[in-house]
Amino acid sequence: MAVLKSLSKRAVEGLSAPKDTVFWSRDLPGFGVRVYPSGARVYVVQSRGPRGPKRVTVGRHGVVSASQARRRAALLIARIKAGEAPAPALPAAARGGPTVAALAARYLREHAALRCKPRTAEAYRRTIDKHILPALGGLPLAALERGQVAALHDALRATPAAANAAVDTLSRMLNRAEAWGMAPEGGNPCRFVARYKERKRERFLTEAEFRRLGRALRALEAEGRLSTHGAAALRLLMLTGCRRNEIATLRWEDVRLEACELRLPDSKTGPRIVPLSPRAAAVLAALPRAGGSPWVFPGRKPGARISNLNEHWSRVRAHAGLPDVRLHDLRHSFASRALALGEGLPAIGRLLGHAQAETTARYAHLARDSVKAAATRVAASIAADMLAVEAA
Repeated sequence: MAVLKSLSKRAVEGLSAPKDTVFWSRDLPGFGVRVYPSGARVYVVQSRGPRGPKRVTVGRHGVVSASQARRRAALLIARIKAGEAPAPALPAAARGGPTVAALAARYLREHAALRCKPRTAEAYRRTIDKHILPALGGLPLAALERGQVAALHDALRATPAAANAAVDTLSRMLNRAEAWGMAPEGGNPCRFVARYKERKRERFLTEAEFRRLGRALRALEAEGRLSTHGAAALRLLMLTGCRRNEIATLRWEDVRLEACELRLPDSKTGPRIVPLSPRAAAVLAALPRAGGSPWVFPGRKPGARISNLNEHWSRVRAHAGLPDVRLHDLRHSFASRALALGEGLPAIGRLLGHAQAETTARYAHLARDSVKAAATRVAASIAADMLAVEAA
């Protein structure tokens, strides 16, 4: 444990550490300063009360002076030992400065809008507007502490993915705030909030279920309850493993039927080429072109693209009796079928347009199943030969 005689301004500013280290004051037990490798320093208090030990952040050095931090630490220690809530009013220096709302506006304007894809920027905006601003928007950045972030995270515990997204988005905002000089380096309180475990949902269609979907597509299209373009878009999702938005935003200039491929200039992971099977190419070749529209799958309004594939999908899956199958499950099922046919994970990653091998690794357990099935077939063949020899 690192102990100093006192935490004066000169002593604190002279501290450095290769990893997060707390230096404790000898003249005020329980008062310390956490020093980060970046050089940021945050005053902390740790003491024991009737309900057990508590550790509280006092403030960041530079926002709160060493003498202010010491006075506040003495008060906090007394309150903790008395069993009172350690939450006296923030000093004036911590109450001023930019707020979380001001940072959010700048983050969306100067970072998300310029550096993120539109769908990603919109996801950030939804999370900020729905969760972060209502809970923390009016709070000064200098007053934001781990307890407040943890409270936001806990309030959303019924939806773990949304809870994690709120903390992750706030963390990205605070990282940018450090780069812009709006907040001290190394003091991001989101770092210490443990994320909820998210259960990845996996649903793979069987051969019989694909047949049911094929029949549903044909029936609904014949009855006029599903448009030609809507049916073709769903067929293409099944036959290529593409992402929903890659098909919904497909332009005729991206289609190369003579080369049997799609050349996507801006997929989720950047430009990529999608190979087309003869059956997938036939689906595209049979599509009528809307006069003057650049979109392969035009929308209802002139010049617009198809906007809601989920609407078409809901109709098809209901007719097929598969209410639990999401549109994205078609992509999972494409990968599952590729594994069943003996394709390796690297090839499947290229087919799906994964930028990182870790993304494809989620299908590793299916690969193991394919290997086990292959081992069973090989062993059965050898056993049959052995039995034939023994019976001779």
